[in-house]
Amino acid sequence: MPKLPKRIAANASKIDIDKRYTLPEAAEGVKSCATAKFDESIDLAFYLGVDPRHAEQMVRGSVSLPHGTGKDVKVIVICKSDQHIQDAKDAGAAEVGGAELAEKISGGWTDFDALVATPDMMGQVGKLGRVLGPRGLMPSPKAGTVTADVSKAVGEIRKGKIDYRVDKNANIHVPVGKASFSPEQIRENAGSVIESVMKARPSAAKGTYMKSCTLSSTMGPGFRLDINHLSTDYSGKG
Repeated sequence: MPKLPKRIAANASKIDIDKRYTLPEAAEGVKSCATAKFDESIDLAFYLGVDPRHAEQMVRGSVSLPHGTGKDVKVIVICKSDQHIQDAKDAGAAEVGGAELAEKISGGWTDFDALVATPDMMGQVGKLGRVLGPRGLMPSPKAGTVTADVSKAVGEIRKGKIDYRVDKNANIHVPVGKASFSPEQIRENAGSVIESVMKARPSAAKGTYMKSCTLSSTMGPGFRLDINHLSTDYSGKG
């Protein structure tokens, strides 16, 4: 049997695969296992008891992370008026434009993390679903990325507002920080996401809603969370 690399073997000794961790325990654990030579991403992975094939069971939403994502988020804005263009630039948008920017995306360009569009440009942006949809970049009013207040939208995204959406296999993957964050920062960011996903439960979903939730770093093992604990502390009911 091949011998495990020292780093992987050391991380394996830090986790009990049969245990279900509280969020504070998982935050400490994932921090201790993030030993790669780069600043690893910390992610939450959910498996939900919903059937995304039915529109009434779709789970999506947005949440502002208290400590941001730890990365420089590249936001672009598609708008038309001079005022919106100036507002977007002042808020720190990486690129701003109208029809010409939509045309650039139509050609396959997706070198950005988020797209904000004003309502009067959605006729053109809506045609970009083939490019934006599979990458989760299509703006929507519910996520706050179709808005006339482009300054606010760009500012919130750059400070740590993220969108999430369940995939066809009922999974959600969300970044909640970096390995350089403290365990407390990881815990608070992850807690905000968990509470948001809890609140986003569709009324049509029956039975167990949150089947599993795992916190991990890019190169580290996954810490499976205690669902009962999460339901008590992050249900948004108290």
